[in-house]
Amino acid sequence: MRSLKLAKIAAQAELLRLRRYGDRQIGRAVLGAVALVFLLACVAVLHFAGYFALLRAGIAPVWATLIVAGVDLLLALALGLAALRNKPGRLEREALDVRLAAQHQLMEAAATTAVVAPVLRSLGLRKAYGLALAALTARYLTGRY
Repeated sequence: MRSLKLAKIAAQAELLRLRRYGDRQIGRAVLGAVALVFLLACVAVLHFAGYFALLRAGIAPVWATLIVAGVDLLLALALGLAALRNKPGRLEREALDVRLAAQHQLMEAAATTAVVAPVLRSLGLRKAYGLALAALTARYLTGRY
């Protein structure tokens, strides 16, 4: 009964933590979106400034437009290639391996419990305790020698 209460408390705490995390992430997303709007405005102003600087240097308007577009294209290609090369790092791969191993062990433990529990129930409480004690004794005694 106590373990059920503890599990319920743990689930409620995790739910509260996830709600707070979600609220925090929504706030961060809104602030990021506003920052993105200002960043785009800044990039647009820089484009106009570069365009006007090229016009003042005596370059024809058509060529000034093509130069600004060409620089934008080169930047987009460089950033796109960098994004394509961004692969999971060693730590990320190891964390995934640990998670998968833990899930596999959890499934094995659940399967073992599902198989062993009915057998122990059919044997009765006294025999089940005796078998468990014998198994533990055999495991720990054979591990030392």
